[in-house]
Parts: sequence; C-alpha cells; structure tokens
Amino acid sequence: MSAAHKSEKKPTNSYSVVEICAGAGGQALGLEKAGFEHSLAVELDKFASQTLRDNRDWEVAEGDVANRSTWNPGAYEGVDLLAGGVPCPPFSIAGKQLGASDERDLFAWAIELTGVMKPRALMLENVRGLSTPRFGAYRQRILDRLAELGYVADWQLLHASDFGVAQLRPRFVLVALREDDASYFHWPVASPTGLTVGTVLHDLMASRGWVYADAWAEMANDIGPTLVGGSKKHGGADLGPTRAKRAWLELGVDGKGIANEVPERRARHPKNVPPKLTIEMVARLQGWADEDEWDFAGGKTAKYRQIGNAFPPPVAQAVGTSIKAAFDKTVEKRDLPELATASVHDPIYQILSSTDGAIAAEKILAILNGAVDLSGLERRIAHISRDFAVDIAVHPKGGVTYELGNFKGFTGQEDHHRHDYIAANRSRVS
Repeated sequence: MSAAHKSEKKPTNSYSVVEICAGAGGQALGLEKAGFEHSLAVELDKFASQTLRDNRDWEVAEGDVANRSTWNPGAYEGVDLLAGGVPCPPFSIAGKQLGASDERDLFAWAIELTGVMKPRALMLENVRGLSTPRFGAYRQRILDRLAELGYVADWQLLHASDFGVAQLRPRFVLVALREDDASYFHWPVASPTGLTVGTVLHDLMASRGWVYADAWAEMANDIGPTLVGGSKKHGGADLGPTRAKRAWLELGVDGKGIANEVPERRARHPKNVPPKLTIEMVARLQGWADEDEWDFAGGKTAKYRQIGNAFPPPVAQAVGTSIKAAFDKTVEKRDLPELATASVHDPIYQILSSTDGAIAAEKILAILNGAVDLSGLERRIAHISRDFAVDIAVHPKGGVTYELGNFKGFTGQEDHHRHDYIAANRSRVS
C-alpha cells in the first residue's frame, strides 16, 4: 500500500496529540485508534522518523527532542494530549539505573514541557524499573511538580498480555489530567485474550508449508517474554540477553537472531532446530495487526530495533481510550482521592523536600513512627542521593542531619552536559 493511501486514514471526532520520542509509531497508532490525531511527532532516529512518514502524513520533526532547533513546543500550547515514550535506559533493571544522572533521561524534562505546552492531558510510558523503590523519590518529585502545574497524576503498571498482546511487556505508565477531567479517568481494565506465541504466529510459521508448524505451535503455547529492542552501542538484532533467549528457547524459538524467511516445508523439527522469528512475526507479537499494514524503514537490524523498542499499539489504544472517555465525560465520575491512592511514593523525600534547611535523622524517624529504622533510612538517603544533591552532616556530639539540595536531572537547562553527550553520540543513543 502506498504511503499516500495510508495517510488517508483519519479518526473522527478526534483530539489533538503531540508525541515526543515517537519511535516507529506503536504508541502513535494506538492513540490514533483511540481517537487522537497527531499534530506533530518528534523522533531522533532517522529510520523511525522515516517509518512515521511512510505510514502517515503526520508532521514529523527529526532530531533531538530537547533541542530548540528541532521544534518549537510553544507553538503547540493547548494541545489536547502530550504523549511519549522517553528513553528507558536510565531506569532499566538491565542497566545501571542512573536515573537523573543519565544523560539520556528526559522524564523530568517532559514534565517541564507540560508546563510550557499546557496540554489537557499527559501520557508518558517507560520500563518497569521506574516503578521500583530505587526511584521512589524521582516519582514523588514528578507527582509533586505536576500538582504544582495544576494536574492530577497517577502511575500504573500495565502488562501488554492483558490487552491482547502475546508477550508480557510490563510498562509503567503515567497519566496526568486537569482536575475536571481527572475525576472521570479510569485506568483501562485488563482483558486477557489467551493469545499465545503459537496461536499468534502459527499461520506465518506455516506459510511455506512447514510440516512441523503444528508441533511448533504446541511448543509455543504460552505468552512470550518481553521483546528487547537492543542498544545501538552493541549487538545486532536478537531477542535480548541470555535469560530472555533461554525463555524463548523454551517456546521453540531461537532468539540468537532474526530470520529472513519463515521455515521451508522440509525444515527440521523445532525440538532439533528451533526457528528464528522474522520481522513480520516480531511486529505481530508487539501488537501490530496485519490490517495496520505498517511498513518499517531501514535494514533488518534497524527494523527490529524500532519494533522491539515500541509501545504496543493495543496498550496505547487502551490508555488513550480511557483518556478520551475522561475528556468526553462518558464514564462514571469519581472522587479525586481515589485516583491517587499511591500518591506517596517516598515519604522520606517528602519530609526532606518540605523541610526548610537540615533535619536530624532522629526527627525523620520520629515522623515516620517506626515505619523504617536507621539503617533503612540510610539506604533510602543513598537512593535519593543518586538523583538529588543531599547534604549529609555528621555532628561532633553525635547525630546526623540531612538537607535536600537540587535535582540532578535535566529539566531544560541550556548548559546541561546532556546536550554535548547527545551531539557527540546521536548515532548511538537508543
């Protein structure tokens, strides 16, 4: 199908969306199906940018999303939805979890962008690592800042397998809305379909007449592990680290690479020679449907990375549908406190951030009333110190005081070192 024909697909009664770090369009496609129309998509990678252009006639700004020469956020003030999947490596359990100290971190910057663009709603997704205790203070700062900007925000861990995708793929999603809309927002309800890798891919595995396609589908009768897009710094197209490859092997899949073709008729039994997945198979496992007719630009490795790093369209559609329902007021209204039952992500950070000057460890422990002991407090301070400057003073007569300093992350500073890093490593930034 030609790109021109594809671009004719337009949602009706749609709301506008600007998407940052748009990737290959997984989130974009899902939001389109939910009723959002893109005013702009911003993406750094040249292949992903071309993918977006090839499939829709959206305006695409290619370049560093935080560079003013790439686009002008102020020109989109009042957009209905600001959405994106900012870089995952700063929070990934598979990485060093540097958080705010990672030059690629754009989460805090995206929150400040909300203050500039004043969207009706914000939707950001990231890896499960951001939901861990390590980033409690980081999350707390995000919620507090959004409240200052006039938004009610909440986080939810969503699994792609609960929304018709045959892989686990947990994603930590932040949604923030203005108070009037927030009282109508409900997180999408999980609706598992029972799809497995075998049921989703059987027809493709059998498309060249492979005699063992049925046997393979029986081996692959389970949800797949999370697809890993891989880093541009090293490696090619494969299904992830060693543990992921072992999990795929249990499903009869060789995860050491991506195949150019599906198995031929007389290919060996999958117990002896497990087949590799093709690009088409990976896209289907990530939630792209055949009727989407979505083309990916670049060679095999570039295509795989785009797909593997994507937000599954069905999950994006589910969240987008919930946001649109809140806009339209077509669902039950709730009291706002119910939307933020987990709003206190780090009580120690809250104490430090609300204290003018230094505070003694003993006082913090007293406020927490036994919820944590001194060693636990010290561990939490160590975590907080990775994302914030913390002045720790040990007094001669005994006792320790803590004083919270500046946030270490990038929030838009023109002189921040991340600009030099991105400029020097653009081709390697994932």
